[in-house]
Order: sequence, then structure tokens, then C-alpha cells
Amino acid sequence: MATTLATMIPPDTAPAFLTRHGWDGARIAPLAGDASFRRYFRVHGADGGTAVLMDAPPDKEDSQPFLAIGKQLDMLGFSAPQPIATDLAQGLILLEDFGDDRATPLLAREPARERAVYETAVDILAALHRHPVRDVAAYDEAELLREARLFPDWYLPAVDVAEAPHYDDAWASLWPAVLAGPRVLTLRDYHADNLMVIDRPGLRGLGLLDYQDALAGHPAYDLASLLQDIRRIVSPELEAAMLDRYIAASPGLDEAAFRTAYDILGAQRNIKILGVFTRLYVRDGKAGYPAFHPRLWELVTRNLARPALIPVAEWFAAHVPPSARHGVQVAA
Repeated sequence: MATTLATMIPPDTAPAFLTRHGWDGARIAPLAGDASFRRYFRVHGADGGTAVLMDAPPDKEDSQPFLAIGKQLDMLGFSAPQPIATDLAQGLILLEDFGDDRATPLLAREPARERAVYETAVDILAALHRHPVRDVAAYDEAELLREARLFPDWYLPAVDVAEAPHYDDAWASLWPAVLAGPRVLTLRDYHADNLMVIDRPGLRGLGLLDYQDALAGHPAYDLASLLQDIRRIVSPELEAAMLDRYIAASPGLDEAAFRTAYDILGAQRNIKILGVFTRLYVRDGKAGYPAFHPRLWELVTRNLARPALIPVAEWFAAHVPPSARHGVQVAA
């Protein structure tokens, strides 16, 4: 995503906030943002210490879920950045700094570490899913369908294809396989760009980011998010090995049912993201997102070839011509 001048300038309230909490005179530098209204800055203290300042405008972002889920993850033994200071009225949160080793660029530099990083990421999910889920809403059929509908609502108009009937019906027979499974804390954006490689032992060696939208969902969702990555290609061989690893670490799991749910949720997620990324471009003017469409269509084509996806694959074959499967064209 392109960096704009607005994303680089910290809020006017930041210096006073930092001074109140012992960071007087700290230098503030921009960090990469995400698809939300949140902005991030690295704070360099006079004593050489660093922290991350999150600017989440309270009229656009509710930071309470981020804080609550982060606290829960920390208490369960995982690394989520903990708050140093907060001022939710101004939308400011000062967080632990996990450094610069985001998994995606780290593995580009050090590809030999790929398997170890993914093994830890899978083991984190297996361990997290052994804990009862609490204090989050259900990832229910209504939410799954609302997300899936982002594709016809945003993508089809953007490529000049009229919405066709029976889209909801194509998904209807798939939801029971997903909703019948166990409920776990589902982080919903669990992939290499949201994992930080940090100097901590065991499962704490990966820092977790972007979990504020967590729901109580099927355990296959975050695994599909990790292994069917939009921004970083995971080979079919590694995907298969890590899927096997998760299943082996989950005694009592119904393997056939889990693999079916994995296929359905992988498709639902990637089809949803085609709509989300189109909305970010069309509505929000974020010009970088259409570049992901070819990768998304590659994943969706694979997803639709799975036996569990036959009703949805038939709908796509009937209503989304090949000419509409290349993505939105960016205006010159």
C-alpha cells in the first residue's frame, strides 16, 4: 500500500501524550500501516528505548477489542504487543515494540528459515485452539455469508458484470460443514505479514499482530489464512505438510471433516478478499490493492476445484466469465 503524507505525520496530540507517560522529547517515525484507519509510528526515547504508537481515531476504530484480545493472548502464553500507555478518547495506544522482523520480508532475506517459522505458526494455532474460547462473538452463518457477499457487491460491479441470482443458495449447503466444527478463538488475519519473529523462547518467538476482529470460529479458518497467503506464496508442498502438522497436533480431531472445512473456509476467505480489496480501491482510493487480484484468482481457482466447493464452483462457471477473472483495472 502506498505511503501518503497523511500517514507519515503523527497526530498533533501525540507529543503531549508521550510526555505524560515518560517519553518527553521522543522522536516519532512512521511505520507501515494496514487496510484500516489505524496508523503506526515508532517512538524513539531519549534513553534509546523504542515503542510503537498506534493512532486509531475513535470515531472510526474501536480499540477495546484489540486491547482485550491482546491481553487474553498474552495470558495464554503467546506474544501479543502489550500496552505501555493508552488514551482511548484520543485514539492513542503506546505498545511494546516487536522490532522490524516481520515474517514476510525476513523470509525473503532468509528463505532457509521458512519451514521453522511456519512450524511455529502452526504450533501456535494448535496450542491456542486447546483453550476454551470466551468473550467474543460467534463467527456464524450470517457473518460468513455477509463476507462472501462482498464479492458480488463490490467485485462484480467493478468489472462490469451484473450480479447473478442464487449466489447465497450456492453457499447454503456448505455452511453446515463449517458450523458443525469446534469453536476456537479465530484471529481472522493470521498470515506472515502479521507475524513478527522476535527473540523469545518457544511459541512466544512469533509476535502476533492484527487480531482485533477475532471471533469464535472454526479452527480451520486461521490455518487457511496462514497457508493460502495472498501476499506471500506458500508452496503446495509446505501447505500440505503444515496441514498434516496441525492435524497431528490435534488429538481427537475428525480429519475428514476438518479438511472439508479447510477447503470451504479457504474459498470463502479468498472470495471475500476479492471483494474487500476491490472496495478498498473503489471506495477508499487505495490504489495498491488491485495488484493482488491475479494472486487471489490463482487461489480461488484452486479453491473451486475442491469437491466440497462444487455448488459455488458451478455458480462461478455460470455467472463469472473468464474475462472477469483478471481483476480490476487501475485507472492511468
